[in-house]
Amino acid sequence: MKSVAVIAIFDIGKTNKKFFLIDEYYKIVLERTVNFKETVDDDGDPCEDVDLLSKWVKESLKEILALKKFDIKALNFSTYGASFVHIGHNGDVVAPLCNYLKAYPEDLKDEFYAKYDGEAGISRETASPVLGNLNSGMQLYRIKQRKPELFGRIKYSLHLPQYLNYLVTGGFCSDITSIGSHTQLWDFVKNDYHRWVYEEGIDKILAPIFPSDDTMDIEIKGRNYHVGAGLHDSSAALIPYLASFSEPFILISTGTWCISLNPFNKNPLTVEELNKDCLCYMEFHGHPVKASRLFAGNEHEIQTKRLATHFKKPIDQYKKVKYDVDLVNSSTTLRAKVGSNDMLMQESEFGKRDLADFTSYEEAYHCLLLDIMSQQQASTNLIIQDTGVKRIFVDGGFGKNAVYMNLLASAFPHFEVFAASVAQATAIGAALSIHKHWNTKTIPGDMIELKYYALAQKMEVQ
Repeated sequence: MKSVAVIAIFDIGKTNKKFFLIDEYYKIVLERTVNFKETVDDDGDPCEDVDLLSKWVKESLKEILALKKFDIKALNFSTYGASFVHIGHNGDVVAPLCNYLKAYPEDLKDEFYAKYDGEAGISRETASPVLGNLNSGMQLYRIKQRKPELFGRIKYSLHLPQYLNYLVTGGFCSDITSIGSHTQLWDFVKNDYHRWVYEEGIDKILAPIFPSDDTMDIEIKGRNYHVGAGLHDSSAALIPYLASFSEPFILISTGTWCISLNPFNKNPLTVEELNKDCLCYMEFHGHPVKASRLFAGNEHEIQTKRLATHFKKPIDQYKKVKYDVDLVNSSTTLRAKVGSNDMLMQESEFGKRDLADFTSYEEAYHCLLLDIMSQQQASTNLIIQDTGVKRIFVDGGFGKNAVYMNLLASAFPHFEVFAASVAQATAIGAALSIHKHWNTKTIPGDMIELKYYALAQKMEVQ
């Protein structure tokens, strides 16, 4: 029996660690998922257990390479961002991985921005709001200033995708999708590391940049494999859409955050946009992708728990709610359209509403989604601008929510609005990024499943 040609992908989320084999038609032929308990860093704060992760990657790779039914041509990696693994001069990990949710010292933050001409300037030049440890470059600044002995022991600090590459290849590299995504390391104006990186000597512990669409060749037990440098997960998830559509589009990636991504917006970020939680990700060819963020998935989770308690319904009752134009236009939910979107709030207006005003769970839920949509419209409008976009794709949880999707179609009546789904988009994106190195077949045109939402009734979410 002839073995199946595949690429192996490690796709590492903060909760789920996944391993895939993907065939030449971009179908997943093997999938494994594990979860690990967190450990603590040297301050006692929770963080990723790098030792457990490393052991699992090595064992999974050894096991899969031994399978006769698959012919592994290449490997690549996608992981969550804003996370460095620090490698010492002896090749070992010398410090815990810092959790990007960890609080950043306020005095050190103030010192840094005072030294480098203020938050507004650096944020604009690096295309990132001030986000503490979520600006992964600030993690390196903290080590240099607060733990100089540790800083001296670091040979290279590798973003997590490139650490996985290191586990397989033994080589050191950096990748532009990790460097360019809300790190405050990269100057988008100069297309180089920001001056503070050089002045602090941080550049000396950043490995050489390796192209995201190229591979390294390694030999394992007499067989050659092509290995990619690894990708930031948000950038990887965009690749199937870039491979499938040439006309300008916006992708709203929904989960805990709703992130509107516009790969066709070439306008520099303004201070006003940064203040409204806009930033730039980096596309895998090194092009900025303007994005706006909204904490809508988190707000939806909080408020649906509140609804379930008040109306004595199951926690997931919202999944049974069908879109109802009459409820959208009811006297109670019409209040959701009143207000200003000049300031994007991370909490919707719904949290301030008295649930006793609603006659049913369904009416209240429509009002919640109208409140969220009011914010979503404002957030997405920030990145549309003069880009000729006519299509909006929505992936993730809200793409399966008929109330959200119909309201989105109403909020953007001059756009074609689609719910879109790609099975394991980040893993597929990581495979696509190095397609030419392992796959001789044409990229299939049916990777993305689309459902069109027509405008049900003319209305405007203000």
